Amino acid sequence: IQDFGEDDSLYITKVTTIHMGNYTCHAYGYEELYQTHILQVNVPPVIRVYPETQAQEPGVSASLRCHAEGIPNPRITWLKNGIDITPKLSKQLTLLANGSELHISSVRYEDTGAYTCIAKNEVGVDEDISSLFIEDSARKTLANILWREEGLSVGNMFYVFSDDGITVLQPNECEIRRHIRPEERIFTSYEEICPKVEGEGTQSCLWASAVNVRDKYIYVTQPKQNRVTIIDIQTQKAVQSLGVDPLPTKLHYDKSHDQVWVLSWGDMQKSSPTLQVIPEASTGEDQHVIRTPFEGVDDFFIPPTNLIINHIRFGFIFNRSKSAVRKIDLETVTHIKTINFKNYSCVPQTMAYTHLGGYFFVQCRRNRSVAASPQLVIDSVTDAVIGPNGDVSGTPYVSPDGRYLVSADEDSGRIQVQALTVRGEIKLIYDLQTNMHVSDLTFQPSFTEGNQYYIYATSHLQTDVLFVELSTGKMNVLKNLKDPITSKDWPWSSYNRIMKDSGLFGQYLITPAKDSLFVINGRQNTLRCEVSGIRRGNTVVWVGEV
Repeated sequence: IQDFGEDDSLYITKVTTIHMGNYTCHAYGYEELYQTHILQVNVPPVIRVYPETQAQEPGVSASLRCHAEGIPNPRITWLKNGIDITPKLSKQLTLLANGSELHISSVRYEDTGAYTCIAKNEVGVDEDISSLFIEDSARKTLANILWREEGLSVGNMFYVFSDDGITVLQPNECEIRRHIRPEERIFTSYEEICPKVEGEGTQSCLWASAVNVRDKYIYVTQPKQNRVTIIDIQTQKAVQSLGVDPLPTKLHYDKSHDQVWVLSWGDMQKSSPTLQVIPEASTGEDQHVIRTPFEGVDDFFIPPTNLIINHIRFGFIFNRSKSAVRKIDLETVTHIKTINFKNYSCVPQTMAYTHLGGYFFVQCRRNRSVAASPQLVIDSVTDAVIGPNGDVSGTPYVSPDGRYLVSADEDSGRIQVQALTVRGEIKLIYDLQTNMHVSDLTFQPSFTEGNQYYIYATSHLQTDVLFVELSTGKMNVLKNLKDPITSKDWPWSSYNRIMKDSGLFGQYLITPAKDSLFVINGRQNTLRCEVSGIRRGNTVVWVGEV
């Protein structure tokens, strides 16, 4: 990427957000002579609107949402049929969260129209249209029936994998839309989804990990059957199962290369783990599995994509008890280099990534005797270990836009929140003391402020769910969400109670207890409902617009 020119200048040929930060040049042999340049990278806005189109009856309320990212933060304006709506704002027509939601409290026929969201900053502009149709109930019903028949009603659902099969849950009404039972058959092979086990009375399922592939398919592991099963979202049926190495426990969908990565343990002692890849995952036809050449893989990490960064080229592999990570090329499935942590005596446990400054955060494995060691920071431009992340320890979680790093130390209950500035600096903004032994944590976009989040966290042991408003550090607790699944009943990961959000525009989150599911309304920070009779539903996938 960098090229030292003949004039001792540093050239960056293709600048992205990972390059923001401080660059210091030293006079050779005179370390105290130096000059620092600050590189700030501006990014034109990228937006998404939701819904693209909607039909409502007169008198109900309607919301049109627009999510914009860019550096600096974009300003949002709305047009209706090409005309600025600002003069029309009233009690009836309001803008919420810095313009990212247009709310009409009681719609009339004349509100029908094409609403354009425009996001602008110093370096660019982006726009998209959300259409609103106001129709009487008879025509609206007809439209909905047609939509249903065209399959639009399979989206905006949680798919929950539990002992009793697969439950498709519509969170808004807390309604179970479909229940795929263990004895239902896989379309291509006619095997049962969850085959009967000799000596066991009831037929039940065991799942570990599942991923959404482009809202077309869900890939899910069945560790005891040594296979990955593929669910077709449009028909809500199991269409294929793929034999993989024994005990597949973790999946990751690599969107950039349309492939699903599969980690198998070999046995419960993880004595012969393997990493496999399923290519062309979104075609869903006649899938096959490729074995990778990597040995002794304890875990792996592939950074997520977002609106600004939509291509990821590299991933990382951790080896059991090695103080290093191996960097791999996701396209060629080959090893590139090893990044060593020997000087920090750190055996990596988990990683997180932000494209702002291009930093990886590595949580080190806990030594029984010593206090938790700080996270390490790796610079992705140079692959150099910068050093410890201050005294921040625990599991790192990065917000979808890369602007916040939340680290949860499950032993002490300490939750530290850091912000990544547009200059690539990492700044501690909150140090929260809780009594939560965090199992899982997720980010819910705020409904009152643009480009802000709440975090929701579950506990390994307690029945409470914590939520924190990131803009203020204000904490609150949802109480009595029943006991989590025990770690003994969930050997596949340390996340024995997950917290699953519903994407960029979703307002519901879901978390399982031992024998039921809780749906949380993230807009009101309240409990929406409990769905009982779902045992060990700790594998959950959100499916958005289909």
